[in-house]
Order: sequence, then C-alpha cells, then structure tokens
Amino acid sequence: MVDLLKERDAWSMANCSVARALEVVGTRSALLIMREAFLGTRRFQDFAERVGIGEAVAAGRLKELTAAGLLEKVPYREPGQRTRYEYRLTDKGRDFLPVIVALRQWGDTWAADEQGPPWIATHKDCGARLQVSVRCADGHEVRQGETVAEEGPGLILTPRDASSPAPASSPAPAS
Repeated sequence: MVDLLKERDAWSMANCSVARALEVVGTRSALLIMREAFLGTRRFQDFAERVGIGEAVAAGRLKELTAAGLLEKVPYREPGQRTRYEYRLTDKGRDFLPVIVALRQWGDTWAADEQGPPWIATHKDCGARLQVSVRCADGHEVRQGETVAEEGPGLILTPRDASSPAPASSPAPAS
C-alpha cells in the first residue's frame, strides 16, 4: 500500500472533492438553508425568515441548491391563490444529513454558549442523541491519524520539472 501523503505536493487540486462540495454549500446561508430543509422548512419566505437573510439572498441560494440537485421545486397552490413552489430535499440533499449533524455536533461541543446547545437532535425510535463518527467500511471507528491516503480513480498528478523543489519527505537529488 502506497501512502500518497508522502507525495502530497504532486497532487493537483483541480478536482478536489472538498473544494467542489464547498462550491455548492460553502456559504453560511447555503448551510443554514440545508439545516432548515432538514428541519422541515419548505417555503421560500420561511427559509428567508428562519435563516435571517434577505429575499434576494434566499432566492439566490435556493436557486443554487436546486441547480446543484440538493433541493427540488414542487408546485403547490392554496385555494384562491396563484401557484407557488416549495423546496424539498432530493436523494442527493438527504445524503447531506451527516454533514449537517457533524457541524451541529462540533458546534455543540466547541461553539455553544455556557448554557449548552439550543436544541438536541435525537433518534425518534430510541431517544438517543444523534452523533456522527468516522468508520471504515468494516465498521471500525477511525480517529485522526489512523488513515492512509490511497490513489483514487480521479487523482491527477502534476508533472514535476527539474526546477521544482523535491517534496520535503523525499531525499534531495544528488548533485
């Protein structure tokens, strides 16, 4: 098994999954809209009010999250009113739940007031608090420092030329 971290300087970040995810949900308002969607918010005005953003920002973020496939617009019509749209999580959006839970869990631990978190998410069936942990495919809990970076199918290595310094982990070329 080759540890790619030893050749970290040779990686291209042109297709970094973290950077690409942040392009979609990397603003405060986008993350809070997703939080609200998981809490059941569906209507435009409710998103704007609950997130505390103006209508123009709400419209822009909802449009971006819809275009990215995390939310879908579904028409509804109240009696005597024009057709309007509500926003619902898609499968892609529902797959974002662990991210929201992890952010809330981190915030509860490291950013909450002295009184503690304002609300606690629990499992409807058993009442236990929700928590996110990192596990390998075999179910073992994995902590920071217990991982190895292996080549994925999308890895792009940048060519090194003679003028580029060797990575710190590699021996310097003999002169």
